[in-house]
Amino acid sequence: MVDITLWHNPRCSKSREALRLLTEAGASVTERRYLVDAPTRAEIDALHAALGAPAPIDMMRPKEAEFCDMGLSRDSDADTLLNAIVACPKLIERPIAVRGARAVIGRPPEDVLALLD
Repeated sequence: MVDITLWHNPRCSKSREALRLLTEAGASVTERRYLVDAPTRAEIDALHAALGAPAPIDMMRPKEAEFCDMGLSRDSDADTLLNAIVACPKLIERPIAVRGARAVIGRPPEDVLALLD
């Protein structure tokens, strides 16, 4: 059985769909409810690396009000954006599925199934 950690927000339909897809595919899924259990900077750095170290903006939700409230922009430097994720986990794009040293953003939710290979 494949063990997956899903950075999950149960209020998000895409996140719920990713959870359903993984479960139906037979994966053992551990939910990481990052809004309740906020990640540390070290965890965000590890997640960033597991995603293949994209630009931090690619793992964020820039349309959230908090993004603008924090004075962030798409041109903010990487360190500023990663620190903002730690300060406001709501800015994490969701869902994110993690298997070992690999991770994928579930947009669309079917993308999480790539970790089952």
